[in-house]
Order: sequence, then C-alpha cells, then structure tokens
Amino acid sequence: MNRAVIAAFIALLAGLSSLLAQPKQPQPKTKAEAEALQAIGAAQDADSRIKACENVIIKFADTEFKPMLLMMIADAYRTKGDIEHEVIYAERVLKEGDPKSYQAMLMLAEAIAQRTREFDLDREEKLTRADKFANDAIAAIKDATKPRPDITDEQWEGFKKDLTAQAHQALGMAALVRKKYDVAVTEFKIAVDGATQPDPATMVRLASAYNLTGKHDDAIAMLDKVMAQPDVHPTIKQFAQAEKVRAIQAKGGAKPAAPQGETKKP
Repeated sequence: MNRAVIAAFIALLAGLSSLLAQPKQPQPKTKAEAEALQAIGAAQDADSRIKACENVIIKFADTEFKPMLLMMIADAYRTKGDIEHEVIYAERVLKEGDPKSYQAMLMLAEAIAQRTREFDLDREEKLTRADKFANDAIAAIKDATKPRPDITDEQWEGFKKDLTAQAHQALGMAALVRKKYDVAVTEFKIAVDGATQPDPATMVRLASAYNLTGKHDDAIAMLDKVMAQPDVHPTIKQFAQAEKVRAIQAKGGAKPAAPQGETKKP
C-alpha cells in the first residue's frame, strides 16, 4: 500500500487540530476519542500502533476512523511480517469499513500472491482472488479523489501512478506463480515504467522474469540499473547481483563475483 498515505494519516493524528479544520474529513465525536486518536500518532513501533488503533475501535464503536484504523493495523502487521493478520485486517477494511478501499485491495492482492505457492491445492482460487483485488484497485484508483485537500493535483497524480504500479506488480507476482512468464514481464514492466520512482525490488522481479523468458540481455540491463542506484538496500543489491549471475551463466559467459548469502528472489 502507499506508505505516504499512512504517514500522512499518522501526521494528522499527531496534530488533530488540523484534521478538525477539514470538514470533509472524519471527526472524533468526543474529547476522549480525540485523545485516543492522538495516542496513535505517538506510537513508536508496530505493536504499540496496533494496540492504540484497537483501543479506539473497541472503546469507540461508532468512530468514523474505523476504515483508516483497520488499514493501519493491517499495515503494522505487514511491517512485522505477519501476512496472516495483514490479510485478516485488510479484509476487515473492505467488509466493515470501506468496500471501495483501493489501499486494502492492493494490500490483499500483494499479500495473497506473495504467500501462494506453485503446488498449493487451492493455488488458482487464491491467485484469482489476488488478480481480482489488483484489477479492482486499478479501477478504483482511476476515479479516486484526493484523501486530503492540501495534496496538490500533481502530487495526487503521482500517488495514483505509484498505486497503480503496485497493482501491476501484484499481477506480475501472480503470473510468476502460474509460470506465465511473458505475462509477468508485461505486468512488471508496466509497474516499473508507470511508477514515479520505480521500486528496485520490482525491477529485480522484472529482470528475473526476463531471465525466465530467455531475455538475458534485458535482464542484465535492468539489474545494472538497480546496482547503479546508491540508495538501494544492500539486500536488494544482493538479489540483483545473484540474478545477474544467472543471466550471464545462461548466456554462457563467465561468472562474476557475487555476494554471499543470497538464495532467493525479493
């Protein structure tokens, strides 16, 4: 999901007076609810954020912030690497809060595709769900309105491009599980080309798909772009280097030096 949306909401909770000044935004109904919401902005880690959000949902059942709070809990579980609870809370967003939440759809599409394996008996059922969430998100994003009035039109268009890129990344991940490598190349390329700042992990996934379709030169070119970026996480660079090794070996070339410890794709 879009990290900027979550960060903006936390910032608003930390300064609740600015939120109250915007009439179209959700409003706390009591001083106690406002104080409980402010506690979320002060949370320092995922566990404390989950606890603070659940506190508001439990104590203030009619809170107008429920969809946002459920989304924040889902995102906190994503941060913790707890995909099972991430999916549970993202589904609650759609069922109990906002059935048109493209953030929840994106999170579900990626999480389901990520944890589905080739030999799962219900593989196709799960991947069909992932595809539907991703495509529904793309449709919802097209007509989505700005979540906050202080976001400029240019910033919002950039957010929408990045959100749409996330949906195509999820579609690419699902295609990889199905071994539809040409489809994966198409989806990952749309994600890379469509984002305002391409995600290096998606670029590595695109390179992997290129390798799987025999387009090793394209893979190497993409991986060189990743490794040339100075601020890419070292783990991503390890994945990129290992994928480049595979591309060069597939072409019959000499094996370049590769970092230790890399065993799987991002």
